Amino acid sequence: MNLKVSSLSLAFLKSSAKLLFNSPQIRVPVFKKMSFESGKTMAEIGALLLFIPLPFLGIVGLILLLLGLKDLADYYKDNNIFQDALYAVIFGIIGTVVAAIFLISFLYGGAFIGMASPGSFLGLAIGALVGFALVLFVFYILMAWYFKKALDALADKTGEGMFRTAGTLLLIGAILTIIFVGLIIIFIAWILATVGFFSIKATAAPPPPPPSPTPPAP
Repeated sequence: MNLKVSSLSLAFLKSSAKLLFNSPQIRVPVFKKMSFESGKTMAEIGALLLFIPLPFLGIVGLILLLLGLKDLADYYKDNNIFQDALYAVIFGIIGTVVAAIFLISFLYGGAFIGMASPGSFLGLAIGALVGFALVLFVFYILMAWYFKKALDALADKTGEGMFRTAGTLLLIGAILTIIFVGLIIIFIAWILATVGFFSIKATAAPPPPPPSPTPPAP
């Protein structure tokens, strides 16, 4: 089941990347298998785009980040790097959608109730906002937890401790978003993760085996 979800999600990501970047210069690294350089470059660009406060660029950055992690997962032969990051994004999307539906339902319902009893609308609106925040909070912690797992796996494979620190700060920041200071911690965490992507280096290839001795002539 996990493999099926990952395969379908990867196909969607590749299709999205093809539509967003329909040029020969970008199609080659997107679809090249097990390429360290292409994965590293896409993860770097994706992480940088996440800092730009524009929704479209944020979506592009997220797609590039996931594709880059997929290439790095293939390179290091550890699918948990990509799969945990994918689960993190899925939890983030589900949380946002569920929270939005929750908020809209309560506000619309409260508006109708408010027509009959104006004094009760304010209480319903406050309750809707609190419920929206709680749903988003729970799913955001799940998202941060899976991103932490992906970054921890990447730290184990690359030897770059910056990823582990970034993952820990992401989780702490997600927990502390309830008092808003967590947003600053999350911002710092992504800065560290971005620095980590720029710092990793390809694993040195093992030396070729020595040539087999030539058997003596009879």
